[in-house]
Amino acid sequence: MLSSKKIICPNNLINVAKKTGNINAAIVNAGEIFPMESVHMAVGHGLINPTFIGNESEIKKHAEKLSWDISKYKIINETNENNTAPIASKLASENKVKIIVKGHIHTDILMKAVLKRNLNLIGKKRLSHVWHITLEKDDKPLIITDGVVNVSPKLEVKMHILRNAVDFANKIGISRPKVAVLSATEEIIESVPSSIDANLITKRAKNENINADVFGPLAFDNSVSKKSAAIKKIKNNVSGSADILLVPNVETGNALVKMMIYFMGGCAAGVVVGAKVPVVITSRSDEAEARLASIAAAVVSLN
Repeated sequence: MLSSKKIICPNNLINVAKKTGNINAAIVNAGEIFPMESVHMAVGHGLINPTFIGNESEIKKHAEKLSWDISKYKIINETNENNTAPIASKLASENKVKIIVKGHIHTDILMKAVLKRNLNLIGKKRLSHVWHITLEKDDKPLIITDGVVNVSPKLEVKMHILRNAVDFANKIGISRPKVAVLSATEEIIESVPSSIDANLITKRAKNENINADVFGPLAFDNSVSKKSAAIKKIKNNVSGSADILLVPNVETGNALVKMMIYFMGGCAAGVVVGAKVPVVITSRSDEAEARLASIAAAVVSLN
Protein backbone atom coordinates (compact mmCIF):
# COMPACT_ATOMS: atom_id res chain seq x y z
CA MET A 1 0.00 0.00 0.00
CA LEU A 2 2.92 2.37 0.62
CA SER A 3 3.72 4.42 -2.47
CA SER A 4 6.99 3.91 -4.33
CA LYS A 5 6.45 7.14 -6.26
CA LYS A 6 9.42 9.51 -6.25
CA ILE A 7 8.73 12.74 -4.36
CA ILE A 8 9.06 15.74 -6.68
CA CYS A 9 9.51 19.38 -5.70
CA PRO A 10 6.92 21.46 -7.61
CA ASN A 11 7.91 24.08 -10.17
CA ASN A 12 5.46 26.68 -8.90
CA LEU A 13 7.20 27.06 -5.54
CA ILE A 14 10.69 27.16 -7.02
CA ASN A 15 9.73 29.69 -9.69
CA VAL A 16 7.97 32.05 -7.27
CA ALA A 17 10.79 31.72 -4.72
CA LYS A 18 13.42 32.61 -7.33
CA LYS A 19 11.77 36.02 -7.75
CA THR A 20 12.51 36.89 -4.11
CA GLY A 21 16.25 36.38 -4.43
CA ASN A 22 19.09 34.99 -2.38
CA ILE A 23 17.89 35.00 1.26
CA ASN A 24 20.14 34.60 4.32
CA ALA A 25 19.12 31.41 6.11
CA ALA A 26 20.25 29.69 9.32
CA ILE A 27 20.46 25.90 9.03
CA VAL A 28 19.89 24.47 12.52
CA ASN A 29 21.92 21.37 13.43
CA ALA A 30 22.97 20.92 9.84
CA GLY A 31 25.36 17.99 10.09
CA GLU A 32 23.22 15.26 8.48
CA ILE A 33 22.93 14.28 4.85
CA PHE A 34 19.27 15.19 4.17
CA PRO A 35 19.44 18.81 5.40
CA MET A 36 22.79 19.28 3.67
CA GLU A 37 21.49 17.83 0.40
CA SER A 38 18.36 20.02 0.38
CA VAL A 39 20.34 23.16 1.27
CA HIS A 40 22.75 22.33 -1.55
CA MET A 41 19.80 22.12 -3.92
CA ALA A 42 18.31 25.38 -2.62
CA VAL A 43 21.63 27.15 -3.11
CA GLY A 44 21.78 25.74 -6.63
CA HIS A 45 18.41 27.35 -7.38
CA GLY A 46 19.62 30.66 -5.97
CA LEU A 47 17.11 30.63 -3.11
CA ILE A 48 19.27 30.99 0.00
CA ASN A 49 22.65 31.98 1.37
CA PRO A 50 23.17 29.49 4.23
CA THR A 51 24.80 29.87 7.63
CA PHE A 52 25.45 26.38 8.98
CA ILE A 53 25.03 25.77 12.72
CA GLY A 54 26.15 22.45 14.17
CA ASN A 55 29.08 20.07 14.35
CA GLU A 56 31.56 21.60 11.90
CA SER A 57 33.35 18.34 11.10
CA GLU A 58 30.04 16.59 10.31
CA ILE A 59 28.87 19.52 8.19
CA LYS A 60 32.08 19.46 6.16
CA LYS A 61 31.98 15.66 5.88
CA HIS A 62 28.51 15.67 4.35
CA ALA A 63 29.40 18.59 2.07
CA GLU A 64 32.32 16.53 0.76
CA LYS A 65 29.96 13.60 0.10
CA LEU A 66 27.94 15.99 -2.06
CA SER A 67 31.11 17.30 -3.79
CA TRP A 68 30.09 20.74 -2.53
CA ASP A 69 32.66 23.40 -1.68
CA ILE A 70 31.15 25.31 1.28
CA SER A 71 34.28 27.32 2.10
CA LYS A 72 32.56 30.63 1.31
CA TYR A 73 29.71 29.99 3.76
CA LYS A 74 29.75 30.69 7.48
CA ILE A 75 29.84 27.70 9.85
CA ILE A 76 29.08 28.16 13.56
CA ASN A 77 30.58 25.16 15.30
CA GLU A 78 28.22 23.84 18.00
CA THR A 79 28.37 20.16 18.91
CA ASN A 80 25.44 20.25 21.37
CA GLU A 81 22.27 19.79 19.31
CA ASN A 82 20.08 21.66 21.81
CA ASN A 83 22.26 24.78 21.58
CA THR A 84 21.92 25.18 17.83
CA ALA A 85 18.35 26.52 17.85
CA PRO A 86 19.04 29.42 20.27
CA ILE A 87 21.97 30.48 18.06
CA ALA A 88 19.74 30.53 14.97
CA SER A 89 16.99 32.44 16.78
CA LYS A 90 19.46 35.06 17.98
CA LEU A 91 20.75 35.52 14.42
CA ALA A 92 17.15 36.05 13.30
CA SER A 93 16.48 38.57 16.07
CA GLU A 94 19.54 40.54 14.93
CA ASN A 95 18.31 40.50 11.29
CA LYS A 96 21.35 38.49 10.24
CA VAL A 97 19.14 35.76 8.78
CA LYS A 98 15.63 35.98 7.32
CA ILE A 99 14.76 32.26 7.43
CA ILE A 100 15.35 29.51 9.98
CA VAL A 101 15.64 26.00 8.53
CA LYS A 102 15.24 22.92 10.71
CA GLY A 103 17.99 20.36 10.25
CA HIS A 104 18.37 17.26 12.42
CA ILE A 105 16.66 18.59 15.55
CA HIS A 106 13.35 18.04 17.32
CA THR A 107 10.65 20.54 16.37
CA ASP A 108 9.72 21.39 19.98
CA ILE A 109 13.33 22.32 20.81
CA LEU A 110 13.55 24.56 17.75
CA MET A 111 10.21 26.29 18.37
CA LYS A 112 10.93 26.91 22.06
CA ALA A 113 14.00 28.87 21.00
CA VAL A 114 12.02 30.90 18.44
CA LEU A 115 9.33 31.70 21.03
CA LYS A 116 11.71 33.27 23.57
CA ARG A 117 10.14 36.66 24.36
CA ASN A 118 13.42 38.53 24.66
CA LEU A 119 14.21 37.84 20.99
CA ASN A 120 11.11 39.70 19.74
CA LEU A 121 10.49 37.24 16.92
CA ILE A 122 6.78 37.04 17.72
CA GLY A 123 4.47 39.93 16.84
CA LYS A 124 0.70 40.30 16.91
CA LYS A 125 0.07 37.31 14.66
CA ARG A 126 -0.40 33.81 16.01
CA LEU A 127 2.13 31.31 14.69
CA SER A 128 0.72 28.56 12.52
CA HIS A 129 2.01 25.92 10.15
CA VAL A 130 1.04 25.53 6.50
CA TRP A 131 1.64 22.53 4.28
CA HIS A 132 1.78 23.03 0.52
CA ILE A 133 0.99 19.62 -1.03
CA THR A 134 1.58 18.53 -4.62
CA LEU A 135 2.02 15.20 -6.40
CA GLU A 136 3.68 16.24 -9.67
CA LYS A 137 5.95 19.06 -10.84
CA ASP A 138 3.12 21.23 -12.16
CA ASP A 139 0.29 20.28 -9.83
CA LYS A 140 -2.22 22.74 -8.44
CA PRO A 141 -1.27 22.81 -4.75
CA LEU A 142 -3.47 21.96 -1.79
CA ILE A 143 -2.72 23.90 1.40
CA ILE A 144 -3.39 22.12 4.71
CA THR A 145 -3.28 23.96 8.03
CA ASP A 146 -2.48 23.50 10.93
CA GLY A 147 -0.97 20.05 11.42
CA VAL A 148 2.09 20.94 13.50
CA VAL A 149 1.96 23.96 15.81
CA ASN A 150 -1.55 24.48 17.21
CA VAL A 151 -2.76 21.28 18.85
CA SER A 152 -6.44 21.91 19.69
CA PRO A 153 -7.03 25.51 18.62
CA LYS A 154 -9.99 27.49 19.92
CA LEU A 155 -12.12 29.56 17.58
CA GLU A 156 -10.03 32.74 17.86
CA VAL A 157 -6.82 30.82 17.13
CA LYS A 158 -8.46 29.18 14.12
CA MET A 159 -9.19 32.65 12.75
CA HIS A 160 -5.47 33.47 13.01
CA ILE A 161 -4.64 30.18 11.26
CA LEU A 162 -7.13 31.05 8.52
CA ARG A 163 -5.65 34.52 7.93
CA ASN A 164 -2.09 33.14 7.81
CA ALA A 165 -3.10 30.49 5.28
CA VAL A 166 -4.93 32.98 3.07
CA ASP A 167 -1.88 35.27 3.17
CA PHE A 168 0.38 32.37 2.15
CA ALA A 169 -2.00 31.39 -0.66
CA ASN A 170 -1.90 34.96 -1.99
CA LYS A 171 1.90 34.82 -2.05
CA ILE A 172 1.97 31.67 -4.19
CA GLY A 173 -0.41 33.28 -6.68
CA ILE A 174 -3.90 32.29 -5.48
CA SER A 175 -5.58 35.70 -5.36
CA ARG A 176 -8.82 34.58 -3.67
CA PRO A 177 -8.41 31.08 -2.21
CA LYS A 178 -11.28 28.72 -1.51
CA VAL A 179 -11.12 27.51 2.09
CA ALA A 180 -12.90 24.39 3.33
CA VAL A 181 -13.29 24.36 7.12
CA LEU A 182 -13.08 20.63 7.83
CA SER A 183 -15.18 18.52 10.11
CA ALA A 184 -16.39 14.92 10.08
CA THR A 185 -19.65 16.08 8.56
CA GLU A 186 -21.13 18.79 6.38
CA GLU A 187 -23.97 19.22 8.88
CA ILE A 188 -23.91 21.46 11.95
CA ILE A 189 -24.26 18.94 14.77
CA GLU A 190 -24.04 19.84 18.44
CA SER A 191 -22.23 16.61 19.32
CA VAL A 192 -19.50 17.41 16.76
CA PRO A 193 -17.79 20.57 18.11
CA SER A 194 -15.67 21.07 14.97
CA SER A 195 -18.84 21.47 12.90
CA ILE A 196 -20.03 24.29 15.16
CA ASP A 197 -16.65 26.02 14.97
CA ALA A 198 -16.65 25.63 11.18
CA ASN A 199 -20.01 27.36 10.91
CA LEU A 200 -18.84 30.23 13.12
CA ILE A 201 -15.62 30.61 11.12
CA THR A 202 -17.64 30.80 7.91
CA LYS A 203 -19.75 33.62 9.32
CA ARG A 204 -16.79 35.51 10.80
CA ALA A 205 -14.77 35.28 7.58
CA LYS A 206 -17.64 36.96 5.75
CA ASN A 207 -18.20 39.61 8.42
CA GLU A 208 -14.47 40.42 8.60
CA ASN A 209 -14.13 40.60 4.80
CA ILE A 210 -11.34 38.05 4.66
CA ASN A 211 -10.16 37.84 1.06
CA ALA A 212 -11.24 34.24 0.54
CA ASP A 213 -14.29 32.10 -0.09
CA VAL A 214 -14.69 30.29 3.23
CA PHE A 215 -17.22 27.55 3.92
CA GLY A 216 -17.76 24.96 6.58
CA PRO A 217 -18.45 22.53 7.91
CA LEU A 218 -17.34 20.33 5.05
CA ALA A 219 -16.07 16.77 5.20
CA PHE A 220 -12.89 15.90 3.31
CA ASP A 221 -14.66 14.21 0.40
CA ASN A 222 -16.96 17.08 -0.46
CA SER A 223 -14.14 19.60 0.03
CA VAL A 224 -12.01 18.16 -2.78
CA SER A 225 -14.42 16.13 -4.95
CA LYS A 226 -17.04 17.86 -7.10
CA LYS A 227 -18.66 14.46 -7.67
CA SER A 228 -19.04 13.87 -3.93
CA ALA A 229 -20.45 17.36 -3.42
CA ALA A 230 -22.92 16.90 -6.28
CA ILE A 231 -24.14 13.52 -4.99
CA LYS A 232 -24.73 15.07 -1.56
CA LYS A 233 -26.34 18.14 -3.18
CA ILE A 234 -23.86 20.51 -1.51
CA LYS A 235 -23.75 23.79 -3.40
CA ASN A 236 -21.34 26.60 -2.50
CA ASN A 237 -18.22 28.24 -3.93
CA VAL A 238 -15.82 25.98 -2.03
CA SER A 239 -17.12 22.41 -2.15
CA GLY A 240 -15.23 20.20 -4.58
CA SER A 241 -12.56 22.79 -5.34
CA ALA A 242 -10.88 23.81 -2.08
CA ASP A 243 -7.44 25.44 -2.21
CA ILE A 244 -7.04 25.36 1.58
CA LEU A 245 -8.18 22.77 4.12
CA LEU A 246 -8.50 24.31 7.58
CA VAL A 247 -8.37 21.27 9.87
CA PRO A 248 -9.96 21.09 13.35
CA ASN A 249 -6.86 19.89 15.22
CA VAL A 250 -3.23 18.85 14.85
CA GLU A 251 -4.00 15.13 14.64
CA THR A 252 -6.25 15.61 11.61
CA GLY A 253 -3.76 17.74 9.71
CA ASN A 254 -0.74 15.63 10.62
CA ALA A 255 -2.38 12.33 9.69
CA LEU A 256 -3.88 13.67 6.47
CA VAL A 257 -0.58 15.02 5.18
CA LYS A 258 1.43 11.95 6.13
CA MET A 259 -1.10 9.70 4.39
CA MET A 260 -0.67 11.80 1.26
CA ILE A 261 3.11 11.48 1.54
CA TYR A 262 3.32 7.75 2.22
CA PHE A 263 0.33 6.48 0.21
CA MET A 264 0.49 8.94 -2.71
CA GLY A 265 4.10 10.14 -2.89
CA GLY A 266 3.04 13.70 -2.16
CA CYS A 267 5.60 16.47 -1.76
CA ALA A 268 4.75 18.28 1.48
CA ALA A 269 6.40 21.68 1.84
CA GLY A 270 6.02 22.78 5.44
CA VAL A 271 6.69 26.18 7.00
CA VAL A 272 5.69 28.01 10.18
CA VAL A 273 4.39 31.49 9.38
CA GLY A 274 3.32 34.45 11.50
CA ALA A 275 6.68 35.17 13.16
CA LYS A 276 9.27 37.78 12.21
CA VAL A 277 10.98 35.04 10.18
CA PRO A 278 9.47 31.92 8.60
CA VAL A 279 10.64 28.65 10.12
CA VAL A 280 11.06 25.60 7.89
CA ILE A 281 9.70 22.60 9.78
CA THR A 282 10.24 19.19 8.22
CA SER A 283 10.23 15.68 9.59
CA ARG A 284 13.73 14.36 10.20
CA SER A 285 12.81 11.51 7.84
CA ASP A 286 11.70 13.81 5.00
CA GLU A 287 13.48 13.40 1.69
CA ALA A 288 15.63 16.16 0.19
CA GLU A 289 13.05 17.16 -2.45
CA ALA A 290 10.43 17.83 0.25
CA ARG A 291 12.97 19.79 2.28
CA LEU A 292 13.85 21.83 -0.82
CA ALA A 293 10.16 22.57 -1.35
CA SER A 294 9.86 23.67 2.28
CA ILE A 295 12.77 26.08 1.91
CA ALA A 296 11.14 27.46 -1.24
CA ALA A 297 7.86 27.89 0.66
CA ALA A 298 9.67 29.86 3.36
CA VAL A 299 11.29 32.12 0.77
CA VAL A 300 7.92 32.69 -0.89
CA SER A 301 6.34 33.62 2.47
CA LEU A 302 8.71 36.62 2.66
CA ASN A 303 7.13 38.19 -0.46
